[in-house]
Amino acid sequence: MTRLSDDNTMRTPVETSELHTISGHSLQGPYPESFEEIVLGMGCFWGVERLLWQQPGVYVTAAGYAGGMTQHPSYKEVCSGSTGHAEVVRVIYDPSKIDIETLLQIFWEQHDPTQGNRQGNDIGSQYRSVIYTTTQAQQEAAEQSAKVYQEALRAAGRGTITTEIKALESFYFAEAYHQQYLDKNPNGYCGLKGTGVTCPIGG
Repeated sequence: MTRLSDDNTMRTPVETSELHTISGHSLQGPYPESFEEIVLGMGCFWGVERLLWQQPGVYVTAAGYAGGMTQHPSYKEVCSGSTGHAEVVRVIYDPSKIDIETLLQIFWEQHDPTQGNRQGNDIGSQYRSVIYTTTQAQQEAAEQSAKVYQEALRAAGRGTITTEIKALESFYFAEAYHQQYLDKNPNGYCGLKGTGVTCPIGG
């Protein structure tokens, strides 16, 4: 993969939204100090964001890009596959109301984490399954949950998990029209489809 810019420091952020259309909270913060952040990729970010903003205890969600090389990528660049980013959703949540195990259970059960660089009919590295953590506790919980879910998948005759699990390096907001897309476009595309295999964890 090739960088799109020799000088990433010169790249400017794409224009995004100021407020979340559902909660009315600031999309870019500041957020309450006691809240935590995790970044999840489960394929096309439109349906993923809707799934996550519906969860009690989630304060705000945002569609964006992470896991690549280029700063402030555009949707067109990410879709080209040349930046290495995945389509992701940033989740700011209140750990006193929804714990990391519950979020991870939702993550594993609501998409197919065994498909590599695709999710259903959506094909490309931007659609890969990812968990980008912001604390050591999240990292450990994610790694443990992957082991547990792999056992459940194997027992059901399913494949090997390909999910990328690592500490978050950078999150870049997607363009304004991607934010809460399925709230603005209720009949829009949603490619979420789980395996039907239960993940035996949860808060």
